[in-house]
Amino acid sequence: MINVIVNGACGKMGKRIIALLSMQKDLALCGAVEISSHSDIGKDVGVKVTSSVKDIIKDADVVVDFSSAEGALASAGVCAKHKKALIIGTTGLSVEALSEIKSISRIVPCLVSSNMSVGINLLSRLVEQASSILGDEYDVEIIEAHHRFKKDAPSGTAKTLAEVISKVKGKQLKDTAVYGREGLVGERKQNEIGIHAVRAGDIVGEHTVIFAGTGERIELKHIASTRDTFAQGVIKAIKFISTQRAGLYDMKDVLGV
Repeated sequence: MINVIVNGACGKMGKRIIALLSMQKDLALCGAVEISSHSDIGKDVGVKVTSSVKDIIKDADVVVDFSSAEGALASAGVCAKHKKALIIGTTGLSVEALSEIKSISRIVPCLVSSNMSVGINLLSRLVEQASSILGDEYDVEIIEAHHRFKKDAPSGTAKTLAEVISKVKGKQLKDTAVYGREGLVGERKQNEIGIHAVRAGDIVGEHTVIFAGTGERIELKHIASTRDTFAQGVIKAIKFISTQRAGLYDMKDVLGV
């Protein structure tokens, strides 16, 4: 049996992960964590919701974090101290935070992914192939759409897709990304990657990558209609990371794509 703590347990993703965990014969929820000010502290979600990962870490095999950038970093520190595997689906992590998590991955297995959907990870591979084949003659634009409550923009998935394209082009994203456009911005540069964020209603998640050439346009798109799409990926990730040695992993490792 693999015992799992979910940090961010009462958020939209946390709730779906816990629901799917209850359907697994080889996985068990052993801890649910939220910030101390959360109204659900003490609530029974299969276990009682608490405010501290470190207080319940001894019973866990894997910590799954969908809390916040600060919460994910705190989880990483606790996992390193107690030699527990870690999965981070939280987005909005800073360069410094990612660097610290990379260091921690030398001690324990860490899986970091901005999107754990099987379809999104397939999209990433298709985008990589398309970018390689089409080259610099095709302009690239990425449009992502999420619900009105999402706090970070653009989405971590959109940035990951842009990074894949930048790598194929032999560039760094900081040198190619343009986040929206306004005013007299001049002609589009050849290696520019436009990234645009939509926030509206209850959109679960949509990502469109446009490759536009002269006389034709190719669009690769992924639409998520339920958060279970991501939660099912988390279940696969838990089973994967629980068998791994220390190291830094992502969903491509889980799915073998």
